[in-house]
Amino acid sequence: MDVHKESITIALLPADAKAPSRVDRLPNDVVKLKRWLDRVAVQGEVRACYEASGAGYVIHRALREWGYACDVIAPSLIPKRPGVQRKHDKYDAAELARLYRSGELTAVHIPSEAEERVRDVVRCRETFQREILKSRHYILKFLARRGFVYREGTNWCTPHLRWLQHLTTEQSPLAAADRLVFREYHALLLYKLQRRDELDREIARLAELPTLRPAVQALQCFRGISLHSAMVLATEITDWRRFARPGQLASFVGLVMREVSSGERQRLGSITKAGNSHCRHVLVQAAWSYRHRPATSADLKRRQANQPPAIIAHAWKAQHRLHQRFNHLTYRKRPQIAVVAVARELVGFLWAVMQEVPTPA
Repeated sequence: MDVHKESITIALLPADAKAPSRVDRLPNDVVKLKRWLDRVAVQGEVRACYEASGAGYVIHRALREWGYACDVIAPSLIPKRPGVQRKHDKYDAAELARLYRSGELTAVHIPSEAEERVRDVVRCRETFQREILKSRHYILKFLARRGFVYREGTNWCTPHLRWLQHLTTEQSPLAAADRLVFREYHALLLYKLQRRDELDREIARLAELPTLRPAVQALQCFRGISLHSAMVLATEITDWRRFARPGQLASFVGLVMREVSSGERQRLGSITKAGNSHCRHVLVQAAWSYRHRPATSADLKRRQANQPPAIIAHAWKAQHRLHQRFNHLTYRKRPQIAVVAVARELVGFLWAVMQEVPTPA
């Protein structure tokens, strides 16, 4: 099935056929889809698939409820033929059917509806964090165009915030029209900060759920992984044991290297960035903390309290190994490249720990 917002193109490929016996285009309506599947199911068992997209898992869950097998396919792992330069909905549906029947497609992990709702709360918080960055840019660039640049310290420190608040008052040196614009930008920033703080409180509450608490607490034992970072990893990956080895998890988050090797030549490129961008961002940000010498801060001690000694020992081992790795790589590479390599090794430490964390019933 090639699923779009308004339509679903379905290619029906019998088990012994070389080409689809029929290709139909339906409205994206589960009632009409069920009617179509019920008519086709008379001919034999039905197995369906479609690409993961903005359509989500609504169709997958509907088909499962109706008793039909359905998989959601990872788009980045679909084999492509370079010589084919034309594509359209019917072609895509037929190719999905052919590759699915031959077993060449990779299905993605389907979260439960409860897991998906918690994940959306965490993603919503990330959206507000990006919006806060935009609002800060609006304020700084608007003031710079009017000749107001804060030079008494760094931006967004406490004195800078007091200076911005002063610009909204009647004693502000801004012109009346400029003061009106600045007040709106400032109020927008304050609103976004308020909503982000509210989401932080909700995420802290969700972190105490029995299904998330063991994983979140274990992840927070590592340096650089706070409550929010742990919630991102826990809600995006959900089942860590579905990865048989650390390399599979690194591939899932897009931290493995590209490779174009042939014959005697071996050529490695940059990371693929073909996986989960939410996890990749969190892991790279956490990896920056390993440029410092191994140490246990007061906050890290608080996060490690009442945790199994084996996990704490593993996290301490990670500090030594990754700090050494970062220093070794920065002798010959830029820090931005070294930190990605550290993030890739951090994945291995996290994978090993999460294999021991009990899975909630």
